[in-house]
Amino acid sequence: MSVENSLVESSKGIVIIGAGLAGWHVIDAIRAKDKGIPITLITADSGDRYHKPMLTMAISQKKSAADLVRATGIDAAEAANVKLLANTQVTDVDTTTQQLQLISALRSDPVYTNYATIGYDKLVLAMGAHPIFPKSLPEELVWHVNHIERFGQLQEKLATGSQHVAIVGAGMVGTEIAEDLLKAGHQVTLIDLNDAPLSQMLPPKATSRIAQAVNSQGINFLGGYQVSAITRLSDGKLQVSYEALASATDSSTAEPIEPLIVDHVIASTGLTVDDKLPTAAGVELTVALVSWWMRRPCVPVQPIFMRLVTVCLSMACRVVTSHRCARRLLPLLMMY
Repeated sequence: MSVENSLVESSKGIVIIGAGLAGWHVIDAIRAKDKGIPITLITADSGDRYHKPMLTMAISQKKSAADLVRATGIDAAEAANVKLLANTQVTDVDTTTQQLQLISALRSDPVYTNYATIGYDKLVLAMGAHPIFPKSLPEELVWHVNHIERFGQLQEKLATGSQHVAIVGAGMVGTEIAEDLLKAGHQVTLIDLNDAPLSQMLPPKATSRIAQAVNSQGINFLGGYQVSAITRLSDGKLQVSYEALASATDSSTAEPIEPLIVDHVIASTGLTVDDKLPTAAGVELTVALVSWWMRRPCVPVQPIFMRLVTVCLSMACRVVTSHRCARRLLPLLMMY
């Protein structure tokens, strides 16, 4: 729904920004208690409902992006009696007037685009997190699988046959993707700063066993290395230059490392939260680093008209965390 050159009528009720797992779980929780309270969902994409953790295991199952969509945004909004503002971005929050400034995500020229506004009684920020691209990983040359649209584009490329894929980052997501691509018949190289996968999440004894298991499966794990550059070659392939960390080798005696030549590079180097809207809303941004095995609940933050659905930076735990956040959030939304 485009909001260009129009003024969206101020609405009462709850406005939710973000149609990911957390946003839709909040809607589910509210509707379980109140079928009639007005809810508006604002999202920069179509708002389709899908299970994001499936993105790291769908290629080996030969599933396309369309196969992963449980319901389109339009159908899901109709079923939940929600007003959906799809392809719409929130550019500012005014907590004094309790209004949001909106603009179409499909605008062709933002300089000459009029802004629209919408009011709220209570506001939920469920915007999620975005991939981090270090300077050595140019965004235009590497993939990420944090969104179904980008996953779909990668899946189409990989469907043409067996290819060599380098994955940078051996956390939970990177390791899952590596295993999934290997099952799909691709050659996989997994690169990480640490000596073993999941080193930021598990003790050394456990990660050592995981490293052995990863290598035994046929994944080429390069631990203790960092990518220094990625360049596109004339034949379309990518050259991945990498080097050993200074702590892992004596730079004076280290031999030059032959660059990798691969078909694709996937960045799995972490996620970051855009703090623009929380800051504008006067909310102190609290990011919950919730480890998947600890199942820690989220902690809502003030002020009373604002609740920030905390962001879990491990893809595998989003189902649990966002689900619990939604249900812990509901009584607070209904309190005022």
